[in-house]
Amino acid sequence: MADSAFFCPLSHEGVLAVRGSDAAKFLQGQLTCNLNYLSDTQASLGARCTQKGRMQSSFRILLQGDGVLLAMASELLEPQLADLKKYAVFSKSKLTDESAAWVRFGLMNADPALTGLGLELPAETDSVVRNDTLIAIRVSPGRAELWVPAEQGDAVRSQLAATLEQTDLNEWLLGQIRAGIGQVMPQTRELFIPQMLNLQAVGGVSFKKGCYTGQEIVARMQYLGKLKRRLYRLSLATSEMPAPGTPLFSPSHNSSIGEVVIAAKADQTVELLAVLQAEAADSEDVHLGALEGPRLQLLDLPYTLDRDREIQR
Repeated sequence: MADSAFFCPLSHEGVLAVRGSDAAKFLQGQLTCNLNYLSDTQASLGARCTQKGRMQSSFRILLQGDGVLLAMASELLEPQLADLKKYAVFSKSKLTDESAAWVRFGLMNADPALTGLGLELPAETDSVVRNDTLIAIRVSPGRAELWVPAEQGDAVRSQLAATLEQTDLNEWLLGQIRAGIGQVMPQTRELFIPQMLNLQAVGGVSFKKGCYTGQEIVARMQYLGKLKRRLYRLSLATSEMPAPGTPLFSPSHNSSIGEVVIAAKADQTVELLAVLQAEAADSEDVHLGALEGPRLQLLDLPYTLDRDREIQR
């Protein structure tokens, strides 16, 4: 199903809005991505870190109206709003939860349906196209997000349903896993630095933008450190659905060697993204939840890590 044409509501995420004349300037000092790269035709992944470089949230960010919108796990919105507002006191920017203002859909192999809405979306990842109040974003090959003002949500849903099957969120998450795009969830908040989720490999970290919260740690890891933990894709021959943050183990280590990031069902198996110690992953002897837990099989990611290319962003 994950490779067929479908759409589904993205009910697991909310929308944080930062608006005002200083919105981009304020966020430039808070986020890993470079807001100077955003445009009406370009979105980005990104993250917000603690001073120690640990991600409080990850998101997709785009320009809209007099500011920017960030889509992230719904449970992270309130803590991110509360924390960001402390730093925005002297900035001409307003931070609000705009989740109720938008209906968002995930679309797989559904470009003809977007065309029917007047949205000719380019194939390049992070491309954005707009038609009046509708916004479409290419999030990975064959996959797109459609952002719709809430008052148009029912009408657009009906139009999509005329040509596409509506599925549940699992199918969308399976596509995200196969695209190798990790995500901070409530259970993994402040657990990973961006490179542990391979965020720098999918355009979510800029090493040329200058200072932002946690930048020193993130940059040091890229230029001087050897990344010992990173994102892997794996499969599990069971119907058990591991939650984000579930520990992973290897007989060659006395303690946990990683954590589940996100998981989804795939036919008779479960596929997942997990942060693992590279040494343990290379042994290909990784188990879920305990040393005697189900064994996982490593799968390929659709990209490779390239430090020299990554630092050019």
